[in-house]
Amino acid sequence: MPETSSSPAVPPLPPLSAQAERLIALGVHELARIPAGELRAFASAQDGAPGHGGDVLLAVHPDRAPASALAPLLRREDKPGFVVTDMADVDGFGPLDAIELPGAPLYVVTGVDRGDHLSNWSPEEALPALAGEQRTPLLLTEGVHWVLQQPAALERNRCFMTIGSRLRKANGALDARTPAIWISNGTGRDGRERRAAPKVGWCWWGNRHTWLGFASATGRA
Repeated sequence: MPETSSSPAVPPLPPLSAQAERLIALGVHELARIPAGELRAFASAQDGAPGHGGDVLLAVHPDRAPASALAPLLRREDKPGFVVTDMADVDGFGPLDAIELPGAPLYVVTGVDRGDHLSNWSPEEALPALAGEQRTPLLLTEGVHWVLQQPAALERNRCFMTIGSRLRKANGALDARTPAIWISNGTGRDGRERRAAPKVGWCWWGNRHTWLGFASATGRA
């Protein structure tokens, strides 16, 4: 296995009630067709609930708030987030078969971690390692929610993959692309105007990247 790296911890997430207000301010509740009062009530009920160890993230089910709609809400240095041009099928990246999402439009993700210790591992290597740690990889939409609530989760040379989301091809095989969230350098098709903007892109299943960890959680409820 490749060498691991360590890094300072990501600042903690705000309380779920504050996360709800953030989503409302961004208009995510309207996008997801969830009344603001329902969002606030859910967050209030979950705040401080027993069993929510570590950082707890408020998430909207991807069927209600897909990655293509959430990514532009990201901001870094006043620049909006974007999805790379060769990922027009981004919303087709669904949960791995082993991941069972709650059926409700709102849920929480517990014990969120960026997975810096797995940087320079390939997705193929990282997935069984996370399973061995009894952790579940984040979905792409969960990763976007995390950065919406805690922009410091995304920093130069310490970004992350969200390998809980995969695209299944028509023949049943998994697409070799695996989604990730990082910071654009403004090169190539990104365009210079997008330098430093949050970026939703992809990497190959078997490739390693020194600057990408593997975001994961302890569970969903």
